Amino acid sequence: MNMFAMMETSGGAMQAERMRAEVVAANMANAETTRTADGAPYHRQHVVFAANQQTSGFLDSLAGAAGNPLSGTAGVFPNVSSGSSMMNGGASSGNVPGVHIAAVIADPAPPLKRYDPGHPDAGPDGYVSYPDINPLTEMVDLMGATRAYGLNGSAVQAEKGMITSALEIAKG
Repeated sequence: MNMFAMMETSGGAMQAERMRAEVVAANMANAETTRTADGAPYHRQHVVFAANQQTSGFLDSLAGAAGNPLSGTAGVFPNVSSGSSMMNGGASSGNVPGVHIAAVIADPAPPLKRYDPGHPDAGPDGYVSYPDINPLTEMVDLMGATRAYGLNGSAVQAEKGMITSALEIAKG
């Protein structure tokens, strides 16, 4: 893992949390939408995160950084085994631990029925189908996304501070 991999990991997490906040905002905005383009009420959306695939574990990274790759791992760290610096940005996004958005899926919960015979979308029985969206649940999800986004931003700032300090030490 290179020096900037932590920033890439936090950046990916920040992108995922931003998308989560956007989906929550869309859910809240459509909480009373009784008819979408397909004629059905809006369905609550969920963001599904998935872990990025890593090519190796911590032990392999540690052994590779120490200059003595374990058997079977020599091809996994081409930059380390060739003797180049860990700061060269050699790790690609696919090798960086973290999360990405696997999918945005619709909630399969059935719509809520409310009796409102004067509503334009009321059925022959007078009931209107509304999305099954609880504003309290959405606010908790939004607070979680905001908090995770902020924490990852703090991690990026801390990493920047460590890099700056390392450069100052190297100067002197």
